[in-house]
Amino acid sequence: MKIDLLAFAAHPDDAELSASGTLIHHKMLGKTTGVIDLTRGELGSRGSVELRKQEAEAASKIMGLDLRENLGMSDGFFEVNEENLRKVITAIRKYQPEIILGPALEDRHPDHGRAAQLISRATFLAGLAKIETEEDGKKQSIWRAKAVYYYIQDKLLKPDIVVDITPYFDKKLEAIMAYSSQFYNPDSKEPQTPISTKEFFEYVKAKSLTFGRSIQCMYGEGFNIERTPGVNSLFDLK
Repeated sequence: MKIDLLAFAAHPDDAELSASGTLIHHKMLGKTTGVIDLTRGELGSRGSVELRKQEAEAASKIMGLDLRENLGMSDGFFEVNEENLRKVITAIRKYQPEIILGPALEDRHPDHGRAAQLISRATFLAGLAKIETEEDGKKQSIWRAKAVYYYIQDKLLKPDIVVDITPYFDKKLEAIMAYSSQFYNPDSKEPQTPISTKEFFEYVKAKSLTFGRSIQCMYGEGFNIERTPGVNSLFDLK
């Protein structure tokens, strides 16, 4: 299956927190969408790998994804090395995305920035003919996405572009809440984390409002870019 818009995430729930509104928006535009998680989030303080998998499946249904995969890298310890680059290259060539969404270029969690470096390099290398990869025993064709946009996560970076997600903000919150083990639950006996406080969803809302304000809409999701984008007309810009 060819995927138009493919998001990579260091952990299950990363894409939901920072790019689910954009994924839902483009799904409603008729695009195929998918998420590939690099790790299973096995070092998370709350929940379990099995529970996170179930939550990811529930969130995927809410977002209407056409694809959800996990590359099984080591949470907290994966590196930008040949083994992991080849895993991402293989995935990119398999699904041939027009646009890739990657984790934050820098963030509180060191996995996020390292994942962004991994996605950036793999996206370029996937277009080199002398790097050979296989899928189901067959040689893959080269592929290079048109663009990579890095979604902003915990650290409030200044966005280069903002996507209006106003019609889909409630659905975004629903997708995030599918990860009930990770967020506020007054009955939970598990340790509190920076994202499990009662106030955390106020931060999610405030950040979306802040991004939205910058383009004169209610709610937005912000992205950073490495390569300058072009437009056919200045009137295409909002």
